[in-house]
Amino acid sequence: MEIDKVIKEPTVTFLDVREKEELINEGEVKGAILIPMREVPERLDEIKLFSKPLVVFCRSGNRSENVVKFLKDQGLTEVYNGGGFNEVNELLEDH
Repeated sequence: MEIDKVIKEPTVTFLDVREKEELINEGEVKGAILIPMREVPERLDEIKLFSKPLVVFCRSGNRSENVVKFLKDQGLTEVYNGGGFNEVNELLEDH
């Protein structure tokens, strides 16, 4: 599914894998859950409970790509790389 369609889903969850300092300094995606990339493995059980689809993003899309791969390797489905937080915000503004 294309990311612009995924973000329209009423049950979508946005997962921000940046560090807290980046969120403070760069801005946020309204309603996103912040779990820094380094914490994802230890918080996997929590992430598994998030409603789907799950859109993961970071500053540029590199970390989120790695997290999406990790989550899929752990058996999660409906997990998508949203790229950078600016791109996610732009997509949300268009909808």
